Amino acid sequence: MTLRLTRRDFAFASMAALAAPALIRSARADEPLRLRCSLDTAPSHLRNVSVRDFLGKVEAAAGGKIKTELFESGQLYPDLEVGKALIQGQVEMAAPGSWTITGIVSDADCFQLPALYGQPIELIHRVIDGKPGQYLNTQIQQKLRSHVVGPYLDLGFQNWYSANKPVTSLADLKGMKIRNSGGAGQAWRARFLGAIPNTTAWPNVPLALSQGTFDGSQMFWDKLSPDLQKIVTDVWAQNIPAYRTNMAAAQTKARAMLEEHGVKFTDPTEEQTATARKSMLPEQDQLSKDIKVSPELVKLIMAEVGSGS
Repeated sequence: MTLRLTRRDFAFASMAALAAPALIRSARADEPLRLRCSLDTAPSHLRNVSVRDFLGKVEAAAGGKIKTELFESGQLYPDLEVGKALIQGQVEMAAPGSWTITGIVSDADCFQLPALYGQPIELIHRVIDGKPGQYLNTQIQQKLRSHVVGPYLDLGFQNWYSANKPVTSLADLKGMKIRNSGGAGQAWRARFLGAIPNTTAWPNVPLALSQGTFDGSQMFWDKLSPDLQKIVTDVWAQNIPAYRTNMAAAQTKARAMLEEHGVKFTDPTEEQTATARKSMLPEQDQLSKDIKVSPELVKLIMAEVGSGS
């Protein structure tokens, strides 16, 4: 995977912590526990494919004790609202992009810190699978009253595209309106590069382009017996490496398809990316304060970054 004018995205699978109305009533012992999962991407998206596979394997491994349901394309909630739905117990599971919950868990914006800009995926995985990720998961579980199932699912690169002029360097972004999916960190980086940030949720992007605008509850997890909790956790852990590999392959395939249709990509060299990251780092302390990423998490991330350099 080559470095690009881009950032990396991640989704975390979470099972919610409040009692959904259907769970408040005492169910008969022979009734399976209902596990509703909300995604706002389309069925063909690799996040959906991965989660659908996971839910099917959980249902099979649970031997009829869990009944899963997947609601796609924002049928229930867009990712920007699913955090609140988890808190209120209106769904049992979700896998939102980390940037969509920054209004509830400000530490989730840590992936936008300059220290992580353009870093190799191996280092990023070490951060999110290691102590920084564990620290962040504690915040998510407390504030969303949910249980994070395991390691995060890669959502791949988010490239910066232009419909009006070629973009061959970061300097070309100056003065352009750049769509961001959410989180204060994304907007900061656009402004740092001289661009004009515009935050638009993914389900609204097609309409915005045409106009030229630029778990449900801890109660659910607690209702699972220890053996069912282990099944859910083990199934995710066993399959996340394959899901990440599939995501990387999908990125490569999507890029090839776009190139076949005339879209041109510019890949900065590692040296150019390192130079851009170095120019951002002096503002990291102030940025982390502005976007409310805790000093403890910044320290943990910098320890991982330092150990990998």
